Amino acid sequence: MVYGVDVRFMTIEVDIREIKDLVSALNKKIDVLIEARESLSVMMLAQRSLTGFLEEQPDIYSIDDVKVRYL
Repeated sequence: MVYGVDVRFMTIEVDIREIKDLVSALNKKIDVLIEARESLSVMMLAQRSLTGFLEEQPDIYSIDDVKVRYL
């Protein structure tokens, strides 16, 4: 005992605090990954649902209309 406090108890508290911090950091990273996956899923769904519609639409520009001039 140091100053009336068990040293083992202090190290356990420190370990628990570090574990909580690590779990919190992991949770934040998981939330970011889930949000990115949800965004990707919405984009893929939009692409699939618009494919048929866009294929039926006439092209606005032909290949000849799209030219690049390099200066």
